[in-house]
Amino acid sequence: MASKPEKLLAVKGMNDILPPDSARWEWFEQEVRALMARFAYRNIRTPIVEPTPLFVRGLGEVTDIVEKEMYSFEDRLNGEQLTLRPECTAGVVRAVVEHNLLYEGGKRLYYMGPMFRHERPQRGRYRQFHQIGAEALGFAGAEVDSEMILLADALWKVLGLNDVRLELNSLGQPEERKLHRAALIAYFEQHTGQLDEDAKRRLHSNPLRILDTKNPAMQALVEAAPRLIDFLGEASLAHFNQVRAILDAAGVAYSINPRLVRGMDYYNLTVFEFITTRLGSQGTICGGGRYDYLIEQIGGKPAPAVGWALGVERVLELLKEQGAETAQPVPDAYAIIPDVAALPQAITVLQAVRAAGVSVLMHAGTGEGMGSMKSQFKKADASGARHALIFGADELARGEVTVKALRDGAGAQTSHPLAQVAEWASRLQSRT
Repeated sequence: MASKPEKLLAVKGMNDILPPDSARWEWFEQEVRALMARFAYRNIRTPIVEPTPLFVRGLGEVTDIVEKEMYSFEDRLNGEQLTLRPECTAGVVRAVVEHNLLYEGGKRLYYMGPMFRHERPQRGRYRQFHQIGAEALGFAGAEVDSEMILLADALWKVLGLNDVRLELNSLGQPEERKLHRAALIAYFEQHTGQLDEDAKRRLHSNPLRILDTKNPAMQALVEAAPRLIDFLGEASLAHFNQVRAILDAAGVAYSINPRLVRGMDYYNLTVFEFITTRLGSQGTICGGGRYDYLIEQIGGKPAPAVGWALGVERVLELLKEQGAETAQPVPDAYAIIPDVAALPQAITVLQAVRAAGVSVLMHAGTGEGMGSMKSQFKKADASGARHALIFGADELARGEVTVKALRDGAGAQTSHPLAQVAEWASRLQSRT
């Protein structure tokens, strides 16, 4: 006797999104698309798989993502080194450079989709996770930094999210960071006994990332470290102050966090994070900043850029945490078909009803019949539909369908000619 096949499960940390939860995702994505349109941002869709050197060059060799988290592999057909995208900014920049999108001027773009990082799955953080991001490329002014922040802030208002705070910092320019880097190394070298292994490893390769440590034992040491903002020149400070002035005028509250550095190497000048206290240690739900040197780094002509990305799972988790309700989709109507013989005529009518914009859930039989009218009405009521379309033998003999109100109208029934389905269906749709 053949053994039963082993049940296959999803990869740990890569989750199915099932109904009814998928309706929350659809609602969220629709709200994002509508908001992006109001800010005149256009959608871009890049491949999930990119050349590995794109991320090594773009993110930096000594970042956690490149060192430990990327899903990289060799293409068995041609030996190419490929990686499942761990983030999307590098891919967007690659597409902009490859297709010369800045030839006619700056572009405002947004994306949404899955990203992949090999890390320990935890609340709001998975191996396959989803991001939505906005990128403005070809614009150097502080007003676009501010626009980016205002765009994210507007999204929280659209979603009804509260308990989200904004933190700001400036990373200045490379020469300013070089001076700060030397000061950091000198400072931490005086306190090597207090550094953990991760900090010791980064001390000479990427000391700025030590400031982002989550180790409680190092917090006092980090707080006393030289501050980058004290090394900023006049132009960098002016840029940062203009961002702040616009946010102040728009009434957006923020705090300056001189230790905010972000995780990727490509940032300069403005960096920011939106943070909540409701999700424990995974409190950052959106982060970004300016990256004026990435386009050149990836092989394009020098051009400024700024952007942000949010974690979809974290935002949805936050909405759930604060008790936000998302309306579940329900059909406008449920089609009750007592007899198998009525199916060809009924389905033809349902196609016309759907073409008129009415969503209809058709009752499906068991293979041995369609079931009793009573059982069908129970299912119609359970579906949440506001109307039942009844295709009984008497109705069809008269060339009609009966429409029964299931929610409003106390069960009122009306009959409509099948020949005029488009007319009455459009009226039905306008009442739902």
